[in-house]
Amino acid sequence: MDAAQQEATARARELQRNWYGEPLGALFRRLIDDLGLNQARLAGVLGLSAPMLSQLMSGQRAKIGNPAVVQRVQLLQELSGQVADGTVSAAEATDRMDEIKKSQGGSVLSNTVHTTNSSGAPTVKRVVREIQSLLRSVAAAGDIIEAADTLADSHPELAEFLRVYGAGRTADAVAHYQAHQS
Repeated sequence: MDAAQQEATARARELQRNWYGEPLGALFRRLIDDLGLNQARLAGVLGLSAPMLSQLMSGQRAKIGNPAVVQRVQLLQELSGQVADGTVSAAEATDRMDEIKKSQGGSVLSNTVHTTNSSGAPTVKRVVREIQSLLRSVAAAGDIIEAADTLADSHPELAEFLRVYGAGRTADAVAHYQAHQS
């Protein structure tokens, strides 16, 4: 890879970090690991061609152009978190991936099953992921950070909320949520 290609790849990954919270290569590899998929199956669930998935992962392409595919990525991230915290079994995850594959977009909240703990209350991680998905469905991470920067002087707590939930990692958002519960 020559210097120009390396620069273009680095730029694409930075754009991905701004739009999706992290480079798509890292995000897709995590989904593959967490959900027990291979690249071909992930591409199929998302509704992407295998070459397009590869280009997004490698940074040859920066943006997912289809909003329904972005929605499916968000739904798979939710599912991955549910599998990781044990609220969804591997068998249930397979069924859900089939549902996600068929989804045409729409509300993140209406397409997701609301996971609860043994007392019937939603888990903290589930609540946090719902907030993250909702924010990320209305704006790219870079736009959310820009909005947070605009609000920082007059409304620092709201700016922090936007940064943590709109562009941060789930673990940081869970810590923020727990620190601010009454």
